[in-house]
Amino acid sequence: MEGVPSTGEPAPGPPPSSETSRALREVLRIAGDTRAALARRLGLNATDAAAIHHLISSPEPLGPVELGNRLGIRSASATTLVDRLVQAGHVARAPHPHDRRRLSLQVTESGVGEVLEALRPMLVGVDRAVSRLTPEQAEATTAFLREVTEVMREYVATAPDEPPRARADRG
Repeated sequence: MEGVPSTGEPAPGPPPSSETSRALREVLRIAGDTRAALARRLGLNATDAAAIHHLISSPEPLGPVELGNRLGIRSASATTLVDRLVQAGHVARAPHPHDRRRLSLQVTESGVGEVLEALRPMLVGVDRAVSRLTPEQAEATTAFLREVTEVMREYVATAPDEPPRARADRG
C-alpha cells in the first residue's frame, strides 16, 4: 500500500493474482500432467520416468543412493528401480568420475533419444510459440522466466528436510 514501508515479507491474505501469475500457475500445473504423459509415451511408470528426468537434468553425477533420495524412496527400492531401468536399456551403471569406489548412473544414448522423440511434439510447439515473439518480447520473457526460476529455487532450498509431521513424530 502507498505510504506503508515494505518489510520484504509477503502481505497476509491470498496471494496476488494477476493474469500473468495465473497463466504461470497454469503452466506449472500442466507440467505435472506433462511428466505423466511423457511416462505413458515411454511406457514407464511415473517413478521410473522421474528417475530418468533426475539423471538427465542433474548437473552432477548421481548414484543409486542420491537418486533414491531425490525420488524419496528407500535404498532397496532405488536398487530395484535402477535394475529395472538398466534391464530396459534406459540407464547404464558406470564408475563415478570423481570417486572410483562409487557408481554413477547415466541415461543411455538410446534412452535420451527415446525421451527426445517422445517430447518432440511439445518441443516443436513451444519453439513455434517462441518464434512468434518479437526480440524484445523474447528478451523480456527470458528475464521473467529466469527470475521466476530463482524464486522457485529459493523456495525449494529453504524447505525443511522433512515434513512437519515427521519432525513431530521424532520429537
